[in-house]
Amino acid sequence: MRVALVTGASRGIGRAVADRLAEQGHRLVLHGHDPERIAAAAGEITAKFGVTVVHAAGDIADPATSRALARLSFDTFKRLDALVVNAGTHAAGMLGMTPDATVERLFAVNAAGAAYTLQNAVRLLARGQSPAVVLTASVTGDQGVAGQAVYAASKAAVAGLTRSAAKELGPRGIRVNAVAPGFITTDMLDSLDEAGRAERIAHTALGRLGTAGEVADVIVFLLSEQARFVTGQILGVDGGLTL
Repeated sequence: MRVALVTGASRGIGRAVADRLAEQGHRLVLHGHDPERIAAAAGEITAKFGVTVVHAAGDIADPATSRALARLSFDTFKRLDALVVNAGTHAAGMLGMTPDATVERLFAVNAAGAAYTLQNAVRLLARGQSPAVVLTASVTGDQGVAGQAVYAASKAAVAGLTRSAAKELGPRGIRVNAVAPGFITTDMLDSLDEAGRAERIAHTALGRLGTAGEVADVIVFLLSEQARFVTGQILGVDGGLTL
């Protein structure tokens, strides 16, 4: 059975990925920021799918968290076959009006946190079977959005990390890709009013918001043998938003 580490797995896209991997029989290492939420998610997945699940909580912006996840993975399973770098945060703000703390936090979680996670998992992935990595980028990082310049920059960093890691790790047999979700019904959109949701739907070719499960399906595909010749790609999951 394959072994997968998923960060940001207590809810949203990360939880949907964990559910799908567990359904396929993967053994899981799950990370979440909130100890109670990730413990609850791990318990629910174990009860529903009967797979081995271990979990840990911590701030992914702290490199000690990803080191602890790597240690937990090694101590429990000795390897990783799949890594989903999904933990992230979002904040909007106009240039000239975004607090320094917000700028620092966006880059610490989205950019540095992703780099720490991948860096600390590399040796375990090298021990894995057909190892694959998927990171969560964003269409915002590619297209740009007014009022979200700093968030966009932090997610553009994830795309750069993905492409560079794919080139560096490819000779070691490790594939690295990313998904770039569009407007997805997760906590990040909960603050939108009906007018805000309608505006986003109007810009999406398929005429609706996406779901966490739809993004998870693409992530699971990229981790699978069906995508064994795919690496270094940033795959949009946006319902035609970027057409």
